[in-house]
Amino acid sequence: MADPKICDRKPCVQEMEPGTYFWCSCGHSASQPFCDGSHKGTGMGPVKEVIAEKSTVAWCLCKHTGNQPRCDGSHAKLPQDE
Repeated sequence: MADPKICDRKPCVQEMEPGTYFWCSCGHSASQPFCDGSHKGTGMGPVKEVIAEKSTVAWCLCKHTGNQPRCDGSHAKLPQDE
């Protein structure tokens, strides 16, 4: 499996309504931070996130978080040339 593509070095912070969402883990989706099926052939797949009540979510865009799909600050530790 290849490493995910880094989309950004900061999270995507959004006010989310209750529902089920599928976070892009590969970084290839044109609908960041959500999956659009572009992962096919990468060996990666979307991560399902169920939000029970309206809340603010910091979606990871560097795709290296240890707390998928939410940002844990891992982007600050990535090499700058990546």
